[in-house]
Amino acid sequence: MDGIRNFTNFIKFEHTLFSLPLIFAGAFLAWGGIPELHLIVLIILAGTGARTAALALNRIIDRKIDGLNPRTQGRELPSGKISLFSALGITAAGLILYFVSAYFICDLVLKLSPIPIVIFIVYPLMKRFTPLCHFGVGLGLALGPLGGWVAVTCSLSGIFPGVMLSLFTFFWVSGFDIIYATLDEESDRGSGVRSMVSVYGKETGLYIAGLLHYAAFFCIAFIYFFMFKTIAAAVLLAAVGFLLYMEHKKSENVDLAFFKINIVVGLAVFLFIVSGIYLP
Repeated sequence: MDGIRNFTNFIKFEHTLFSLPLIFAGAFLAWGGIPELHLIVLIILAGTGARTAALALNRIIDRKIDGLNPRTQGRELPSGKISLFSALGITAAGLILYFVSAYFICDLVLKLSPIPIVIFIVYPLMKRFTPLCHFGVGLGLALGPLGGWVAVTCSLSGIFPGVMLSLFTFFWVSGFDIIYATLDEESDRGSGVRSMVSVYGKETGLYIAGLLHYAAFFCIAFIYFFMFKTIAAAVLLAAVGFLLYMEHKKSENVDLAFFKINIVVGLAVFLFIVSGIYLP
């Protein structure tokens, strides 16, 4: 049982709840409704594989930094609960699942599939050199809606609405990653991690996160005004705005702001897209 618990804690499977709703939002937006069942299954498998590989790569690359941080030194790699060999095996399994799923979706998805992996590798390294590292994780997750779009169309034509959804994801994720960095302000300074918070201070970091979330809301509002304009979509648009506001209102409670509220934001955006397609 401990081995299973260590595995699930290592890959943080619950973090997939951030990414899958946005991937499916892109897929539904491109399809104009519910995609075919085999595509839904393949998207779930590809998204799960990519997210597993991303989390595992992040943990592997950051294992020494995590060992210096009192908050993270109990994680599976620095504490020795999982060996580096096992972590590499988990990464390989995630990559195999991702690439095989991409192969069965279509040729274009397979050709584009290495791009997110490059970002997953580069992002953890960025925090060693630049406070712009938050935009690395934002970019990684922002590829999800575009991936969902391309998965159901096998084309890049007419992708502008998907781009706006991806920009929402980019600004939203980059902003909440800055909020998350407030947990490690002092530790990051001591270990040389260059986050917005460790370099510019918590107040400035939260201000930048707020600007990013304003930009995120603008992107999702753009989709509403130029595509949907339905009552149901308006209600969910307002809900997304309120949830983004609450992330900052509750920024001192990072567990609430980062995990619980963000899961609801992802679901609300997905329902926003679905309601815009189906409801008046």
